[in-house]
Amino acid sequence: MPDSLIASRPLVLVVEDEAALATMLRYNLEKQGFRVEEAADGPEALTRIRESAPDLVLLDWMLPAMSGIEVCRQIRRRPATRDLPVIMVTARTEDQDAVRGLNTGADDYVTKPFSMDGLLARMRALLRRSNPVPAKGPLEFHDIAMDLAAHRVQRNARAVHLGPTEFRLLEFFMQHPRRVFSREELLDGVWGPDIHVEPRTVDVHIRRLRKAINGPGELDIVRTVRAAGYALDTEPL
Repeated sequence: MPDSLIASRPLVLVVEDEAALATMLRYNLEKQGFRVEEAADGPEALTRIRESAPDLVLLDWMLPAMSGIEVCRQIRRRPATRDLPVIMVTARTEDQDAVRGLNTGADDYVTKPFSMDGLLARMRALLRRSNPVPAKGPLEFHDIAMDLAAHRVQRNARAVHLGPTEFRLLEFFMQHPRRVFSREELLDGVWGPDIHVEPRTVDVHIRRLRKAINGPGELDIVRTVRAAGYALDTEPL
């Protein structure tokens, strides 16, 4: 197979200690055109990430030797992998568990048992957010500048590092400054209308966006509008 064709197929690292589930995921993902590598525990996953630089990680929460939560923390700590798309796969169904996974740095999560079609939709949406089609010209608002082609953000000439979902969220806000969006509108605009995500997921990513873009003494321009949603604005709403 030509190298160019191989390079066009996203590489997914499946981190799963249940052999039957890992085999099922490999089979279905390869049928959909993905390349797949597997890791059965946390340390092996981190080694494979350093060696092969996947495009996306499917990360089981409950792993031997090291939990998926800790693996995700370590992925986010390393500059080379802090923007790596991560989907947490978990048998835990409590809302607070899902929020904990997102707060650790996961971009999305699915609960077992899951629909393969639903998982594929989430993976493709996340890959689109992490590899956006370049738009015309930069975006600017207040003291923030986005270079969409280079996938870079600066505030007051300071580099801002954002994960793929936070980047797309900021881009959406900067395309519609001073407009208030409900959580449901943000889900449709950023995640897509075909992806079912809990509205509280928006709150988690808003917190991560604020933490990334707000430096000491800088104005928080992501405004919370009580009972309405969020807006990008320099004035209180």
